[in-house]
Amino acid sequence: MRTVNFTTRPELRGTFGMVASTHWLASAAGMAVLERGGNAFDAAVATGFALQVVEPHLNGPGGDLPAIVYDATRGEVQVVCAQGTAPAAATIERFEQLGLDAIPGTGFLPAVVPGAFDGWLLLLREFGTWRLADVLEFAIGFAETGFPIVPAIERAITGVEDIFRDEWTTSAEVFLPVPRAGTLFRNPGVAATYRRIVAESRGGTREQELERARALWYEGFVAEQIDAFVCTETMDTTGVAHAGLLTADDLAGWHATLEPPLTRDYHGHTVFKTGPWGQGPVFLQQLALLERFDLREMGVGSAEFVHTVVECAKLAFADREAWYGDPAFVDVPIELLLSDAYADERRMLVGDDASGDLRPGGPSPRLPAPVRGALAAGVGEPTRASGDTCHLDVVDRHGNIVSATPSGGWLWSSPVVPELGFPLGTRAQMFWLEEGLPNSLAPGKRPRTTLSPSLAFRDGDPYLAFGTPGGDQQDQWSLVFFLHHVDFGLDLQAAIDAPSFHTNHFPSSFYPRDAHPRQIEVEARYRPEVVETLRERGHEVEVTDEWSLGRVSAAGRESGMLKAGANPRAMQGYAVGR
Repeated sequence: MRTVNFTTRPELRGTFGMVASTHWLASAAGMAVLERGGNAFDAAVATGFALQVVEPHLNGPGGDLPAIVYDATRGEVQVVCAQGTAPAAATIERFEQLGLDAIPGTGFLPAVVPGAFDGWLLLLREFGTWRLADVLEFAIGFAETGFPIVPAIERAITGVEDIFRDEWTTSAEVFLPVPRAGTLFRNPGVAATYRRIVAESRGGTREQELERARALWYEGFVAEQIDAFVCTETMDTTGVAHAGLLTADDLAGWHATLEPPLTRDYHGHTVFKTGPWGQGPVFLQQLALLERFDLREMGVGSAEFVHTVVECAKLAFADREAWYGDPAFVDVPIELLLSDAYADERRMLVGDDASGDLRPGGPSPRLPAPVRGALAAGVGEPTRASGDTCHLDVVDRHGNIVSATPSGGWLWSSPVVPELGFPLGTRAQMFWLEEGLPNSLAPGKRPRTTLSPSLAFRDGDPYLAFGTPGGDQQDQWSLVFFLHHVDFGLDLQAAIDAPSFHTNHFPSSFYPRDAHPRQIEVEARYRPEVVETLRERGHEVEVTDEWSLGRVSAAGRESGMLKAGANPRAMQGYAVGR
């Protein structure tokens, strides 16, 4: 590995277990599970539930979850898909009747089935060893006795204080007055919900408890409370009354699933990603394009390196816009998109200057029409270091590996459901209201999510879990980390710490679906001459704060040792291990 003079913290090394996540309390909870005999899957579930409580501005119980796991006993990699689907009543015609040409980013209209709970239960049932009460102990404890507010939570609640006070009064009851950074915050509603599930599911085998817990959520009191609250006339921020579309029947008819991953080899590594119901394959497409470029010769942090990665990202994300969607509903030509021949053809489009076009490939590609001017209020998913999503990585001494990116159900997504203590997610905002697109809205369909955990083998051996929050930037920031590690030999922490960048060239996955052709953002730690060269090549360069882009964490195995690193950006991510 290439040595560097300074990193914000060491790359952790040990032999027992490693947990890295976007919040130190969640990482500590996961490590406590490992110390008490749990495996990586038990630890990941405890970490995930803890994140719902301690990072309510980034995810919540009403959110969604993809995870990629390697089970050493089975010797295989699988994807946990806990992305909830659109309600049965969610049709393009319904939104047209409301006068909308884009699904709003907040409120009940963009709510989908909350998938995270069944996703964590599926992971625990199929791969874990602990009972539900034990993995929920940490989340319930933080919700009941309190956890320290980080500055980002205070900022997030301050930003929506007026909406909470004037319209979303159930949210005001939980989150107002605005809690100040450093003070303890409690959410008794979430604690009571999880305590009731534990109490009413207790008894019998571990599997029986988990099945009863699942039924309580998707067919019992949780579904009933959601149905009663959502399917009423509520006011959005425009003052227009809209009844929600999500019902108890939608919850009862849905299950999280296990799926095979998609893969791509790159310089001795095999990378595993989700299917095209998520944006994960765009990471693999970028690797295919970059494989024939000599990035090492360009040099880490050089203008040539940034330009090449950005131009390849533009091509891959153009294909995302033209082709990705729920494969249960649309035929995604994924074999073509990941093929060597296709990458060789597309690579020829990378020139010396920044492209201003969105150029998908494949047979008769079709891009969404620009949104004309949506009539609904709302915000999507912020993509700065201050927030939007969570991520966690776990490796244990048995050889198990977990990478998971829980998200959705942010405190500003929709009003808190009474008696439950949490809001619903708004992932349906990622659908298009234009007929005939791979990601067009349809009942029972998964929105093409941006959530994108990663897992990699090295020389055929299970090696690394990694990922980041960041919406559309997830498969850019994590790619920059991966290239820094694989091509330039930086250790995990140094690769995380290294300056990052991304492009905003393609349409955002979030309301209001805007695009900024040629625009790239780079951290201020890039040398001025690099920025100037990029501008000379036609890039619209926005220089951000020095530590502002990405919240990557990673954990892996190497030569009989375990290792991990976590992001210093936002000053709350942490890795722990021994």
